[in-house]
Amino acid sequence: MGLTAVDRRRLERALRQAREARHFRRLLAIKLIAEGKGPGEAAHLAALSRPAVYFWLKRYLRERTPSALVDAPRSGRPRAAPRLSSERLRKVVRTRPEKVGWASHGWTVPLLRTHLHRQGFEVSSRTLRRRLHEAGLVWKRPRYVYATAAPYPGQKNGALFAV
Repeated sequence: MGLTAVDRRRLERALRQAREARHFRRLLAIKLIAEGKGPGEAAHLAALSRPAVYFWLKRYLRERTPSALVDAPRSGRPRAAPRLSSERLRKVVRTRPEKVGWASHGWTVPLLRTHLHRQGFEVSSRTLRRRLHEAGLVWKRPRYVYATAAPYPGQKNGALFAV
């Protein structure tokens, strides 16, 4: 198949260093072919399809480097609400909810989600939490504090006072 002993040693070294399962299986299939196995048997042992083995073998023979068997970067799923930038989210969070018509002193994820929905941004709570984190915003639960101290703390605690 055009593979040499140098290729076999190179593939063995790469197999020991491989961290991704796809890359490992491809390396294994090409190494098995370098050891004299047929493409069908190599495909079976490496859990790949026979056409895939031929594809990766052709690529390896063209470049003669194990990195030729690595996946190309993928774009992934498009972002939900791409118009909702970190700057826009920071601007919304900086405004107090009372000033934009909500009966609340602080933003909660459900309230922020509803507010953004009214502005035309359809985003889930999970995505919103992730976007807040990406924007560098720390999310904490509100802590309720008494506005003034109790007028008679001793009586409130049940202490007795001598008259």
